[in-house]
Parts: sequence; C-alpha cells; structure tokens
Amino acid sequence: MRPPDDWHIIRRRSAPPWWLALPAGVALVVALAIGMCTSGGSTSPPSSAANDPCATDGCPTATDEGPVYSGSGSESAAPPVTGEAAAVLDVDCGTLLYGKNASERLPPASLVKIATALVAIERGDLDRVVPIKVNSELLVASTASTVMGLEPGQRLTMRDLLHGLLLASGNDAAIAIAEEIAGNEPAFVELMNAKAAELGLADTHFSNSHGLDEPKLYSSAFDMALLGRALLANGELAAIVRTKSYQPSWDGPMVWNGNGLLDLYPWALGIKIGLTEDAGQTIVAAAEAQGRTLIVTVLGSQSRYSDAIALFEWAFAETGSACEA
Repeated sequence: MRPPDDWHIIRRRSAPPWWLALPAGVALVVALAIGMCTSGGSTSPPSSAANDPCATDGCPTATDEGPVYSGSGSESAAPPVTGEAAAVLDVDCGTLLYGKNASERLPPASLVKIATALVAIERGDLDRVVPIKVNSELLVASTASTVMGLEPGQRLTMRDLLHGLLLASGNDAAIAIAEEIAGNEPAFVELMNAKAAELGLADTHFSNSHGLDEPKLYSSAFDMALLGRALLANGELAAIVRTKSYQPSWDGPMVWNGNGLLDLYPWALGIKIGLTEDAGQTIVAAAEAQGRTLIVTVLGSQSRYSDAIALFEWAFAETGSACEA
C-alpha cells in the first residue's frame, strides 16, 4: 500500500531520551568525500577529497552514548534534506516514520542492485562457480559503467560477484549474475519485477539489473526502504553490505565498498549508494542504535550522506518504536 506523501512521525517519545542530556563527548563523524559510485577493481580504497559534505552541510554530531539530533525548531520537525524524496522506515515493523514525496516515482540508479542481489541469493548458491562472459572494459567504454573488473573466461563464485555488485557497484557483476541465473538479462529482470510484486512495491518497475537510467526504470523512496529491509533480513547480504573490502577468488585486486556512510556514521550498517545523471545521488542506508534499527532512503539528493545522517539523528532522538502496542 502506498503511503501518503509528505508526512512524518508515527509515534513520538513522551519525553526526550536520557542520553540527550549528556555532553557532546568524542566527535565520531569524520570528514569524507561525497563518495560518488566508485569503479571496482581498485588496488586502494576510495580516496577522500577536499569537499566534505559535513563541513558544508552541518552533519549532526554524535556521542559515545548514541545519536544526538542537533537541529533547531520543534521537537517533532524533521530536518530539511536536499533530496527530492526521502523515507525513514522502522525495520522491525516495516512502518514508515517519515516521508517526503515517499511514493514519487524517480530513477533509483544503482539501488536497483539490491533487488539483483535478492534474486541472486534466492536462486543461486553462494559457492556456485560462474563462467564470466561479460567484458568490463567494453562495458565502461560503451556505457561509462562502474565495474568490478570482470573479463571473459574468468570463473568466479556467486559470492565474489555479489561482493563486486554491492561493494564496487559493478554493472559487470550485475550482468554476469543475470546471465547465470536466468540465461539473459531480460529474463532476469522479469524475476526482479516478480520480487518487487512479492514485496508489495507499488511504485517500482525494473528494466535492467544494474540501474543505468532508462525510461521504464523507476522506484520510490518508500519502496526502496522496503527493499533495503528485505536485504537486511538476509544474513549473508547484510554481512556483505557492511564489509569495507573483499578479495575475490582471482589474481586481481580487492574490491572496496564505495559507501562512505560506513566511515561517516558510527552506527551505519551499510546497504547501497547510487549515482546517475538523471537520478542524482541516491542512498538506502541502515543504522542501529539504542536497540532500534532504522532505514533511510534519499533519492535525487545533492548530499546523500549529510541527508541520511540528519534523518537518522532526528529519527533516533525524536521518534519512538512504531512497534510498541
């Protein structure tokens, strides 16, 4: 069921949590680059750059005790974000705590790969050896794709490909998975759309396995949050998205996680970032603090990390569990 647009707060705490009275403590939010989707196959981790989103956008501070929302205005007011659409989801109940244009259909970019991973792990053994046909160099030349660095003739496990898919955001990994599971990408996309229907994603339609912009590829902030919740429910995938680096079973380099939120926010559990010309910056992020797990989705963002952190800080501090009776 689609949520109403532009609404927030299912349930507010009756009083501010006790730890809000604590001093600021040790600052844990550190400067990192905006973190565009990085190409795979790098011999070193994604590098920092001078343009720190928290320096310019004022990411909230954090303490050893938990998140602290440092915004202004009324206790219930969510912070402004640069994204065209956003959603905050309570993972335990799957309940929407906040939405900004939450059901608006927008291009999701590489967030599509969450669905690719879900179909892959449900239909393929992680130790299954996959003969590689896709050529990452040709893919980059023809589409400017991000890749993990696959070459025809390689043999990698499904586990290797899922790490290349979710860490390096490899479009080559997405295509290799699609061809192995369904024989070709169009047939695999049908499986992705079936999965979307199974999860009740009313504003989502996939047309490829990787997220490059196409007219019939769209999703919503709420749907992507639900997709992220489904990923977290799978232990193997949940472990992959919070992994910072991984060595595939090849003689090539490690693949690195391009999701800078893992370094920016101490309670982050990862999930996926995306970037295309039409979509702008996108993110589905999960975080756990104070005994709660939340998911934040932002689509069409100009500063996805500061948007996500601001929403996490506000939601942890200003909302209670939506699962309470």
